[in-house]
Order: sequence, then structure tokens, then C-alpha cells
Amino acid sequence: MTIISELLPEDWQSAFAIETQCHSHPWSAATFQANQGERFLNLRADDEGELAGFAICQVVLDEASLFNIAVSPTFQRRGIARQLITALSEQLLERGVMMLWLEVRASNLAAIALYESLDFNEVSRRPNYYPSATGREDALIMALTL
Repeated sequence: MTIISELLPEDWQSAFAIETQCHSHPWSAATFQANQGERFLNLRADDEGELAGFAICQVVLDEASLFNIAVSPTFQRRGIARQLITALSEQLLERGVMMLWLEVRASNLAAIALYESLDFNEVSRRPNYYPSATGREDALIMALTL
């Protein structure tokens, strides 16, 4: 059973370890630590008694941006990312947030399919936004009306 709760500052090292395992170009430790505080709604997912994944979301007035989401390779393909986004959406709605934004690599077809299944819509594309192994790749900007 997956338990969703707040990602606390004392969790950042464990979450950062997942970050480095999951992303081809992970955030730096400094960036990871800087994305915490009052203006953030950060969640953690625990499964089998350990941190399985996290979501980092900045809230500004009635909009929010999902900056980062990752699930440990050990726990992938179990619906944990879906559970994190669903819980995040519910908590944002309770706070009066109207729109949730995110950016995703155009090549990340699994993530795009997940976001579309959760009713996110592609709004635009940022050419050459993300670094990649062969240069740069586009980012899709997606939005969910809460």
C-alpha cells in the first residue's frame, strides 16, 4: 500500500538519491534544496516502508507548477506517479488553485501518456529546452484545469 504525505526537509537526501537515479540530467543538490519552503507543496510516496517517490510543486496564487516528479526504479510501474499527481491535484484544489502546469521532455512518451490520462492537455512546445545525450530536445508544456 502506498502512503502519500508531505515531503519534509529532513527527507531531501533520500529524495535526492531518487532524483539522481531517475533523471538523465538531475537537479543539483543545491537546486533540490532550494525547491522547498512555504511556496511549495511537496509530497512523498512511501511503499513497503520506504520512500518510493516524490513530487515537487510550486504554488503561486491560483496556479501551480509541477517542477519535478520521480519514482525510484525499484517502485516504477506500480502507479505511484499517478497517486502522487492525484493527491497533489486534490490538495491544490483544496487550496483554491485553478491550474496545474508542467513541462515534460518530448521524448518521454510514458510520462506524456500518464499526464494525458490524468486530463493534462498540451499547451505549447519549447524548442531545445532540455539537455540530452545528443544535444537538446523540446519540452512540451502541459496544463490541467483543476
